[in-house]
Amino acid sequence: MPFRLLIPLGLLCALPPLHHGAPGPDGTAPDPAHYRERVKAMFYHAYDSYLENAFPFDELRPLTCDGHDTWGSQTLNLPLSLFYFQILGNVSEFQRVIEVLQDNVDFDIDVNASVFETNIRVVGGLLSAHLLSKKAGVEVEAGWPCSGPLLRMAEEAARKLLPAFQTPTGMPYGTVNLLHGVNPGETPVTCTAGIGTFIVEFATLSSLTGDPVFEDVARVALMRLWESRSDIGLVGNHIDVLTGKWVAQDAGIGAGVDSYFEYLVKGAILLQDEKLMAMFLEYNKAIRNYTRFDDWYLWVQMYKGTVSMPVFQSLEAYWPGLQSLIGDIDNAMRTFLNYYTVWKQFGGLPEFYNIPQGYTVEKREGYPLRPELIESAMYLYRATGDPTLLELGRDAVESIEKISKVECGFATIKDLRDHKLDNRMESFFLAETVKYLYLLFDPTNFIHNNGSTFDAVITPYGECILGAGGYIFNTEAHPIDPAALHCCRRLKEEQWEVEDLMREFYALKRNRSKFQKKTVSSGPWEPPAGPGTLFSPENHDQARERKPAKQKVPLLSCPSQPFTSKLALLGQVFLDSS
Repeated sequence: MPFRLLIPLGLLCALPPLHHGAPGPDGTAPDPAHYRERVKAMFYHAYDSYLENAFPFDELRPLTCDGHDTWGSQTLNLPLSLFYFQILGNVSEFQRVIEVLQDNVDFDIDVNASVFETNIRVVGGLLSAHLLSKKAGVEVEAGWPCSGPLLRMAEEAARKLLPAFQTPTGMPYGTVNLLHGVNPGETPVTCTAGIGTFIVEFATLSSLTGDPVFEDVARVALMRLWESRSDIGLVGNHIDVLTGKWVAQDAGIGAGVDSYFEYLVKGAILLQDEKLMAMFLEYNKAIRNYTRFDDWYLWVQMYKGTVSMPVFQSLEAYWPGLQSLIGDIDNAMRTFLNYYTVWKQFGGLPEFYNIPQGYTVEKREGYPLRPELIESAMYLYRATGDPTLLELGRDAVESIEKISKVECGFATIKDLRDHKLDNRMESFFLAETVKYLYLLFDPTNFIHNNGSTFDAVITPYGECILGAGGYIFNTEAHPIDPAALHCCRRLKEEQWEVEDLMREFYALKRNRSKFQKKTVSSGPWEPPAGPGTLFSPENHDQARERKPAKQKVPLLSCPSQPFTSKLALLGQVFLDSS
């Protein structure tokens, strides 16, 4: 019998209409300037409480006003907060935190760390801060953005993770010891997101450092997951990285899977990779066919498509924002409004919400101040300008301040039914929640740049354009400037142009037919080297002078485009032609 989703009548009636210009309770849309200042105050209350009571521990315990380590004693809240100082214009604190990180962070420690969390929080945070440091007024070293202390720290942290990828499948273990590598007894079972959430940080790192190993291992992991999907096009929740066998076969868009789909889209945009986007679009079709019911997304058995859990998880609230990045605005808004209705019901999103019953799931009633619904609101507001999205931001500010604010920060809501609190302020509250709230209410922030302004910097590889917009947020809300990936390597077109030029001159000295026969061999063509040869540096310069210079096309151009192409580079837009 086919599954039928029964929506409680009260929930259905409470669903707000899908139209533009929805007013607030008093008949007016929320004032962005007012709430921007409220969010700013929220951030400093949380950050100052962390510094005063918890530093150098990873996280703050707001009810007891002390700290504890959660992810390997990596002083998480400092790199996670760096970008916020940039968008607030607090240059002095940005510079101070960088100095503290350089003096205090050590990755040569005997600690077991989550490969996934270390990548998105530490590697991603350091890369983002590195790329924003010049804009923040930091004096950068010669060769930036292709060199710098934060980049070297990010590379060091990422190298500590590489042993996890040394498996028969190329899919990484979930945990690695930062000093000794993978422990002999480490479990081989890893969640799907823990395998497929590396391409944004690792490809950026490879582009900036010139070492392809990071992007290579991230791509292998992505491909192994793609090859492991079921006949109906779905992936499960946990897999054995040694055998490639699925251990948990529940398929959905939420916990354990979420950022895998996110990174296919963001990796495709960041790298202009049509294959990654094609992979996501195939997944998207299967997700719509088997998991979507009345604009909700359920959990199903990955091989059969039968419903296994008719629940909404709060982590799934990123999905409307992801839909907006591929231009699927109508579906995104309908799903967003379903989720917003749940928020209105409880003043937050419970970790699990039983859709047919319209209520929380036992032992999953809490709200740890997650950012996903606010993140989607930010993306959709940029796409539509719909005031309903500002209303969600207003409701989030009011709820969090009323329920969660305590003397030493903001506490996790243990139970949304009675608003009991838990003694933890998750690091993503500083890294993501308040950041997305601020950007929602700050439409003129540099992060929303439409390409009308940019910075030109000189690198060892020539002139480079930065800060023109199209920033890609990693899954911990650390923005990456996509143009930076082209700053530290010669464009392939330029390489081909030089090679063609060298071939022409080489052919003047050798028999042309002989030369052509040699170049069609199966191996790559390698020019002769050595002083005095055609390929010596002095002849490179002569060759360039003899050939008229071609007009260079700007690396990053941002003409006026519809929203679906706002984050595209080089004029390429990904759309689902089906």
